[in-house]
Order: sequence, then C-alpha cells, then structure tokens
Amino acid sequence: MSHVYTAHVRWMRGEDEVFSDNRYSRAHRWSFDGGIDVVASASPLVVPLPLSREDAVDPEEAFVAAVSSCHMLTFLGIAAKKRFVVDAYEDKALGLMTPNEKGKLFISRITLDPVIAFSGDRVPTPEQIADMHHLAHKECFIANSVLTDVVVAGIPTH
Repeated sequence: MSHVYTAHVRWMRGEDEVFSDNRYSRAHRWSFDGGIDVVASASPLVVPLPLSREDAVDPEEAFVAAVSSCHMLTFLGIAAKKRFVVDAYEDKALGLMTPNEKGKLFISRITLDPVIAFSGDRVPTPEQIADMHHLAHKECFIANSVLTDVVVAGIPTH
C-alpha cells in the first residue's frame, strides 16, 4: 500500500528586491489539501530579520512539529486500542541543530516532552506509558523516515 502526500510551496521576489544581492525576503507560503495555507520562512536563527519572518513557521520547526504530531497520533491510537482513556496530550518538543561529521548543520536530536492526562477505571502505569511511547516511536511514519534521534523525556531507551 502506498500513499501520496503533497504540499504546494510558493515564493515570489518582492518588487523592490534585487535578489542577486542576497537581500531578499525568505517569506513564502505552504498550501495543503483541505485549503490550509501557512506562512513560512527561513528561521530568524539562520537568516536574520528582516529577511526572514519571526511570525512564520520555518522548516526546522515544522520538522520538529511533524515528529511530535506523528508520535502523538500513534500514541493515542495505541492507548485507545489498549482501552485507556486519554483526556489530553500536550508536548513541548525541542529540536537540536548541530553540525554533522562533515560540518553540515542538521537536526540531530528531537526531545519530546509530553504531558498526558488519563481518566477512567484503567489508568496506565508508568511502565505501560513507557511501553506505549516505545511502540509509538517504532510505528510512527515520520520517525521511520528520518535519521534523527527521537527521545521521549523521562523514558529510558530500549
């Protein structure tokens, strides 16, 4: 079974921008199916303001969010199959960019730090929660697509 995912990414040079002087806006738009339109930009940590937009999503943030979102959705599916009731799941994910062995920057580590609220008669033990996180990481499509270390804070690795 295969699936196709699309994103429409658009950028245009501003009227007053020369471009060849390397002083052009990195702001652009991402459009997705269903009509979602997102303002995107290079990170201000990479391209200084005003050539980037602080109020836009940058590719590095989107990457971290995609890993966190995929892990969460997989975790929720596992918890539901195990008949646990999840009331809320909040993650403050952190991506760390470092140079690789060739000196090129890459997101080398993503730390997920979820806070999960359970209710009902069957609340999972810390060991069961850790097992669900390990399985979520193993089954997450995005985690299976990248080489970055993805860890969940407080959960020992297998």
